[in-house]
Amino acid sequence: MTDVTGVPGDVLRTLFHSDQGGHEQVVICQDRATGLKAVIALHSTALGPALGGTRFYPYATEAEAVEDALNLSRGMSYKNALAGLDHGGGKAVIIGDPALIKTDELLLAYGRFVASLGGRYVTACDVGTYVADMDVVARECRWTTGRSPENGGAGDSSVLTAFGVFQGMRASAQHLWGDPTLRGRKVGVAGVGKVGRHLVEHLLSDGAHVVVTDVSEESVRRITELHPEVAVAADTDALIRTEGLDIYAPCALGGALNDTTVPVLTAKVVCGAANNQLAHPGVEKDLADRSVLYAPDYVVNAGGVIQVADELHGFDFDRCRAKAARIFDTTLAIFARAKADGIPPAAAADRIAEQRMAEARGR
Repeated sequence: MTDVTGVPGDVLRTLFHSDQGGHEQVVICQDRATGLKAVIALHSTALGPALGGTRFYPYATEAEAVEDALNLSRGMSYKNALAGLDHGGGKAVIIGDPALIKTDELLLAYGRFVASLGGRYVTACDVGTYVADMDVVARECRWTTGRSPENGGAGDSSVLTAFGVFQGMRASAQHLWGDPTLRGRKVGVAGVGKVGRHLVEHLLSDGAHVVVTDVSEESVRRITELHPEVAVAADTDALIRTEGLDIYAPCALGGALNDTTVPVLTAKVVCGAANNQLAHPGVEKDLADRSVLYAPDYVVNAGGVIQVADELHGFDFDRCRAKAARIFDTTLAIFARAKADGIPPAAAADRIAEQRMAEARGR
């Protein structure tokens, strides 16, 4: 069923009547000449212009694309609020296989749509888009971050993302063991691509014992050639069952914490870079019931968004690193709020973010 605009009824139900509703603005974009079909979702601009990446993905249906844009943009509101940024949450998705349809002309058309919002939305990279793509988008839209250094940007954000996760781990160690060091702790890292690789370096420098796994043998080999002392688990299933594991760091796909993995976790802390680690509502309580301390993913992996936000003011790495270092204090504050309110850290993080947004709306 469609309405008079031709939009499928299930899409409109998602926009106006589902749990993902409440967004300020959702823009459906189409450029027939280039094949562009995109959704730009602005969840909140209470704290400032919405900031979030552009995902390029072959969604099975338009409704699935809309739902993803809504969920992701809402998550960015919370991430930006807790990162202390003067930005609300937004996200864009481009529908299609980037390997098949991505062209400069399509990205330029997309840039024109973003520019038409007049600065209410600032875009950056996400799954399926890269620094080179943002350089193209920026030719039509000045509200573009995640660009190359040659084009006035900061380039790869994985360095500060990993640094922020490391700060979250330090805070977890402080909260649980009374000392903000990983020295002597056994830390399992699932996924040692760009972010995970940098995280391993931080952990080793701090004196941790590190176990890694990755679906890419080349990624694992790169780590072990540089650091023969790093142990290797056959797969994630083996990693989370590792005897004596203190901290588990999911740094690959989302949904790592689910009804299958949580009951067998040996770690006492979960703190990693992957987005959307909780597979469904209630997992955070399952972790708490097993006395596993969970550092909310969107809090500890905010180093990347801190970096791209800084581009808007003329990128300064030292300034960004100082902001990312505050993830340590933010994580500790979340643990304290969780203890005081008798709720899991994920719920405490949401409450703090919601409070900041509500106060901004009331100004």
